[in-house]
Amino acid sequence: MTATAPLTPLDDHLDQLVARRGIHHAVLAVVSADGTSSWSGAAGEAWPDGPRMEADTPFHYASVTKLYTATVVMQLWERGQIDLDTSMTTYLPPELTDGLHRLGGVDRTAAVTVRHLLSHTSGLPDYFLDTPEGETSFTDLIVRGDVAYTIEDVVSRVRRLRPYFPPQAPGAARQRARYSDTNFQLLGAIVEAVTGRRFQQVVEAQLLQPLQLDDTWFAGCPGDRGARTVAAMWAGEHVLDAPQAMASMAPEGGLIGTAADALTFLRSLVAGAPFQRMETLAQMQARWNRFGLPRDRSAIMAPGWPIEYGLGIKRYRIPRLLNAGRRAPLLVGHTGANGSWLFWCPDHDVYLAGTVDQTTAAGLPYRVLPRIVERLRS
Repeated sequence: MTATAPLTPLDDHLDQLVARRGIHHAVLAVVSADGTSSWSGAAGEAWPDGPRMEADTPFHYASVTKLYTATVVMQLWERGQIDLDTSMTTYLPPELTDGLHRLGGVDRTAAVTVRHLLSHTSGLPDYFLDTPEGETSFTDLIVRGDVAYTIEDVVSRVRRLRPYFPPQAPGAARQRARYSDTNFQLLGAIVEAVTGRRFQQVVEAQLLQPLQLDDTWFAGCPGDRGARTVAAMWAGEHVLDAPQAMASMAPEGGLIGTAADALTFLRSLVAGAPFQRMETLAQMQARWNRFGLPRDRSAIMAPGWPIEYGLGIKRYRIPRLLNAGRRAPLLVGHTGANGSWLFWCPDHDVYLAGTVDQTTAAGLPYRVLPRIVERLRS
């Protein structure tokens, strides 16, 4: 475990994380808004019987990647290359979109806009969590063996699934939201269509290089960073060693990096550095839609109540009823299905990043981070 500056030591929280059943390692890093105070630590083994986990060991960001994807989409919106309220069919060819959102005998695909995709209000089913009748779930496929796939494979699977609900009316007082990795696969395809470049190349050019995120890269595109040991990701009692699958899910979960780099990115984002004007960040947070309570198996695995979603960004506060009547700290950022997290706490102006790298612990950050923030405040 390592410490880097005068901020409340959190070694006991790390010990509590790795003491949990199924957790093999953990990374936790925090930094003040001005960057003058920070703390980082790690515990456990990066791999079974392998090297110790260190604070600077790279790990899979998983769906924290969505925050990076949304940032790139908003950059393209600033430049006039993407219109948030234009149908995705304007940017994508018919072979990717025809019949993608068919509900009750009505094809509503043309009504799905870029804003719907960013906010998870499209109603499109989740290719990763939902399973066509009589087929094997994507999660089971990856656990059984690594598999590469394309956007064409994704939309083929989505066409065999039932949408959750119609695309939500833009001016509705209340909009339904349902988390779906399909939305961000399509956003990745839109980025490629409007730029004429691979999605990974666009993120590299527009985010990773300008912000000097030298310890962040996409699965399958390590470059000179390929010699570094990336922490193992666990699915229950098995190591999820699926580099081809991770590379295939680039727009919604393919980034790898360190906690320090993640903090640098989020601090830059909150400061508006990736954008031409601060109003762009405000646009990402202009409307928050709350996810509903889980009503099926796949919804239990996805983010749900009381988490809210803007445009590619989450916010979360424990309700007073569940917090002994006290006002809990607000957290703004994103999490991943492997229990990774990247959050800003505006109440106390502190940033937090880390992971437990366990797919059965996706909800763990929502339980432990508010307590850690309270500890830092005290």
